[in-house]
Amino acid sequence: MRHQTQLIVNRIASVWSLLLIALMAFTLSAQAAEKDAHTAWEMINNGALVVDVRTAEEFAQGHLDNAINIPFENISNEFKQRGIAKDQAVVVYCRSGRRSGIAQQSLIEQGYGRTYNGGGLESLAAHNKQ
Repeated sequence: MRHQTQLIVNRIASVWSLLLIALMAFTLSAQAAEKDAHTAWEMINNGALVVDVRTAEEFAQGHLDNAINIPFENISNEFKQRGIAKDQAVVVYCRSGRRSGIAQQSLIEQGYGRTYNGGGLESLAAHNKQ
């Protein structure tokens, strides 16, 4: 009986540990998103080009003011075609930050070193209203 009680106590402790770890991860993720949004808005307010890398359909449903739409699959070619200077500060964003992360990496590989992943539209828009 004592062995079973100890097993139950150990399982409860394990569950609490996992819950604590999950809570800490969620908190750190939220803090990182807040930092990303803050940095993105600093760049935007200082003249960065704002690029929404979602689809045209998503862009039509709502986007940040002054953003241009270049789907992430076309970003390198579009930047070349539009003659965007490689020293131009750029903030890319999408719905969640995944596609904008891909776009950011692609642009950096093409020599656009001042490119920043602003993350997701909702967090950027919410941060701007604060």
